[in-house]
Amino acid sequence: MAAAVSVAVSLPSSKSTLISTRPSLLSQDRVSFTKVPYYKNVSTNGKPLSIRAQITTEAEAAAPAKVEKVSKKQEEGVVTNKYKPKEPYIGRCLLNTKITGDDAPGETWHMVFSTEGEIPYREGQSIGVIPDGIDPKNGKPHKLRLYSIASSALGDFGDSKTVSLCVKRLVYTNDKGEEVKGVCSNFLCDLKPGAEVQITGPVGKEMLMPKDPNATVIMLATGTGIAPFRSFMWKMFFEKHEDYQFNGLAWLFLGVPTSSSLLYKEEFEKMKEMKPDNLRVDFAVSREQTNEKGEKMYIQTRMAQYDRELWELLKKDNTFVYMCGLKGMEKGIDDIMTTLAAEDGIEWATYKKQLKKEGQWNVEVY
Repeated sequence: MAAAVSVAVSLPSSKSTLISTRPSLLSQDRVSFTKVPYYKNVSTNGKPLSIRAQITTEAEAAAPAKVEKVSKKQEEGVVTNKYKPKEPYIGRCLLNTKITGDDAPGETWHMVFSTEGEIPYREGQSIGVIPDGIDPKNGKPHKLRLYSIASSALGDFGDSKTVSLCVKRLVYTNDKGEEVKGVCSNFLCDLKPGAEVQITGPVGKEMLMPKDPNATVIMLATGTGIAPFRSFMWKMFFEKHEDYQFNGLAWLFLGVPTSSSLLYKEEFEKMKEMKPDNLRVDFAVSREQTNEKGEKMYIQTRMAQYDRELWELLKKDNTFVYMCGLKGMEKGIDDIMTTLAAEDGIEWATYKKQLKKEGQWNVEVY
């Protein structure tokens, strides 16, 4: 498994542009003419003439200034779709290592690809991968699959020239009893160092990090849904930036079936040692842990143990929730929040819509 790398870099401070507005100074004798459906008959040289006109002041004629919404996320300068399926970037595999135990239910691999700085992604974005080969169903090249990026924008090597993924090998038995292997996941997990990879993107803005370095960031992940949060946490705890120094609270909930399936556990423990007041990590190991009622410990079960604390955090305008992983966890989390919100006389569905509008509730599930 790739070891955590501490890096120190100097980045230019980001600048925001402010739009200033001021009222117009209007004298009463300054007017403008606009066409309107109003006619007035007058005469000139004895002949009737129809004139269509209306006198309006400049203040009336001017359209109201539109106030541009300011995003709470790190969206400034974000690049999307630089590389497309017809002209992908060709990277190379630099590292590919299995990061789950031998007794884990399924294999998960961490891989690093070279980009030479040509794919300017941000934490929370995704890339597409086009696996080699031809689709036997249509005789055409395989279509791309999207994967959440598991490295910070600086990359695992700290030079902004690589991108990392966290991929689970998909193998299952179909209704006929035949073993089926996922095309792209097996292509990626089998890659050897030096092999070429067709990459598209980067894509996505939903999961971008908050601008506020003092924010509370609640991260909810199952399995390889941990990928974007590893990228967040590397930036928060392993890197130093002139324009970003995390001083808030990062709270990670990670759900997996067995302890041998826990991903990047050693890295998170190192982060906790570095800044114990700024990081909380709670694992939910469904096949090994239960709650006080004897129920299996899924991610929503673990969250329920902190339900009121989480609800109080959600009432603050600098708390951001990010959810990534299996779609099934979304309903369980909604159920918890529905009950808590109702105790305060709040309808959760409406409140969640407002959080989404403000960029404080972000979901990427599959």
